[in-house]
Amino acid sequence: MNSQILDKTNILQEQRFLLPGHYTWEEFEKLEALTADAPGLRITYLDGCVEFMTLGEQHEMIKSILAILLETYFFEMGINFIPVGSATRRAQQKGASFEPDESYYIGEKKENPDLVIEINITSGSIDKLEKYKRFKIPEVWFWENNQLSVYHLSNDNYDQITQSKLLPELDINLLVRCVLMPSIIEARTEFINGIRL
Repeated sequence: MNSQILDKTNILQEQRFLLPGHYTWEEFEKLEALTADAPGLRITYLDGCVEFMTLGEQHEMIKSILAILLETYFFEMGINFIPVGSATRRAQQKGASFEPDESYYIGEKKENPDLVIEINITSGSIDKLEKYKRFKIPEVWFWENNQLSVYHLSNDNYDQITQSKLLPELDINLLVRCVLMPSIIEARTEFINGIRL
């Protein structure tokens, strides 16, 4: 794996690397320990596959803006929530370990978050939904190619839906449009105006 990919302004760009081979949970834990101090590096495990991911500036910018707007929505709508960010979800018996970009309990704390969000600037190699299914996460949102895809868990499978079932009044198109605006002040203003209509 290249240690860093830099653009012309020397900003680390997101990249993903799937390690060749199959790894036991114990081997994965050793890899985790070896890379624990590597800044901006995430490691995902699913059924023996190990993927490394570096976090670039664009990834972090979209993640942060999306979180700001979504949390604004929660406050404006009076929805109680508990933000748990990228807290690691892992279980040897489930054969999975990962960190979502953002995650939330809606209402009260439960065994696992109700909503997780993953930002994908580069395409991933590990099955994106399987790891969440193992933890029975009710809703998963993926940001890819400047679009937000919403998946809801139903009968142990994820269905892609156009409207969140957890937040049925949230205008997904408004949220996406505001995330893509160049000014966060203008984006927040337009978003609040849009949800107050």
